[in-house]
Amino acid sequence: MGWVTLFSEHNVISFMLLLARLSSIFLLVPIFSHNAIPANIKAMMALFFTIIFYPQLPPLGFEVNITSVVIALLSEILFGIAVGIVLQLAFHIITYAGEIISFMMGFSMASAIDPQTGVSSPIMSQFLSLLAIMILLATDLHHWIILFCSHSLLSVPLGSLVLSSNYFQYIIHATSNMFLFGFMVAFPITALGLLSDVIFGMIMKTMPQFNLLVIGYPIKIALSLGVIIAALSAIFLVLKAQISEAFSHLGLFF
Repeated sequence: MGWVTLFSEHNVISFMLLLARLSSIFLLVPIFSHNAIPANIKAMMALFFTIIFYPQLPPLGFEVNITSVVIALLSEILFGIAVGIVLQLAFHIITYAGEIISFMMGFSMASAIDPQTGVSSPIMSQFLSLLAIMILLATDLHHWIILFCSHSLLSVPLGSLVLSSNYFQYIIHATSNMFLFGFMVAFPITALGLLSDVIFGMIMKTMPQFNLLVIGYPIKIALSLGVIIAALSAIFLVLKAQISEAFSHLGLFF
C-alpha cells in the first residue's frame, strides 16, 4: 500500500509542478542554460533534482481540479522565467561591455555564434562571457542556484507564485544597471580608443603617408588587449557583486 500512496493524485501533481519549476529554472539561469549543455542533460538534471527535493515538499495549498492545476503549472513556469530574467540581467553586464569593447577595437564585424545564447555576437563579447562563466563556476554559482531551488520550496509553495511590484521595480533597476555597469566596465577601453583616434588623426595630418589600417589598428588592438588583461580582475569583481546582489534580492520578490 505504501507504493500505491506515492502515486496518489496530490503526489503526482506535486511532482509535476516541481518538475516544471526546476525545468524552467535550468533552461533560463546562467551556466545551466548554456547551449553547450544538451537538452536531454538539462531534462535529466531537472528530473534528478525533482526526485531529490520531492520529500521536502509541503502539502498542496489549493484544491485539485483542472483549472487550478493549469494555473499552478503556468505559475511554476513563470517562477523560472522570473528568476532567469533577474540573473541573466546581471550576467549580461559582461556581454554588453564586450559589445562596446569590440566596437572600439574595430572588431564589430568580427562576430560568430555565441555558444551561451546561440545568436551572433561580437568576438570580445564571447570571450568575456566564456571567462565569466568560468569565474562563476569557480565561485559556486551553480551551487547557489541549487540551494535557492531548495529554499524556494518553503518560501514560495507550489502554485502560489504572486509577483509583487518590487519585482518589476527591480527589473527596471537591473536593466538600468546593466547599461550603467556595462559602460563602466568598457570605459577604460572606450577612453583609450577615443584617445588613440585623436592621436592617429593628428599623426595623419602631420604625416599623410601614415597608413592607419596597416599601422594604426594593430597598435590600437594591442593597447586595448593590454588594458583588458590589466582590468580583468576588476571586471569580474563587478560581475560577482552584481550576481550576488541579484541573488540577495530574489527572496524579496515573491
